[in-house]
Amino acid sequence: MSSKSIDKFKGSCLFMACGIISWLPFHTLRIFLLRSLKAKISYKAGIYRGFEIRSPWKLKIGQGTIIGHNALLDARMGLIIGNNVNISNEVMIWSLHHDYNATDFAQVGQAVVIEDYVWLCSRSVILPGVTIGKGAVVAAGAVVTRNVLPYTVVGGVPAKQIASRNKNLNYDLSDAVLPII
Repeated sequence: MSSKSIDKFKGSCLFMACGIISWLPFHTLRIFLLRSLKAKISYKAGIYRGFEIRSPWKLKIGQGTIIGHNALLDARMGLIIGNNVNISNEVMIWSLHHDYNATDFAQVGQAVVIEDYVWLCSRSVILPGVTIGKGAVVAAGAVVTRNVLPYTVVGGVPAKQIASRNKNLNYDLSDAVLPII
């Protein structure tokens, strides 16, 4: 068996392990197991069931952050999520994808950074290399292809600024985490 085949097998086992972890009850158990895979996740975060995490050892999630049901967190090129971030259900964050113009369909990407107090609404998509500035809101169904400035609200495909947000944000989402869900 070649070393490439062994690496693929290891990757498949890790993917399945993360899939099993995503359906376990209790945030603390899911977070504990993800931390054992080298993810840097605050114990004051909440990660709801059904998530998909790629390369958990390149993932960092701050305190008070809530990750909704069926969220996809691609950390293969790095993913940093700040404090008190609300990532709603079925959000997809990608740090790696294919170059459709490459003759070999090569993978390309960059780390994604989600700063403090950001709200990513349901089914929004964040593409590789994007930084979402502090306090920004990404509307439901938006596709973010470029950096989002702090305290702006963006929506659409591709996402464009549609409003501004209050800059005096001071909330702690860790109190909103339901323990079993």
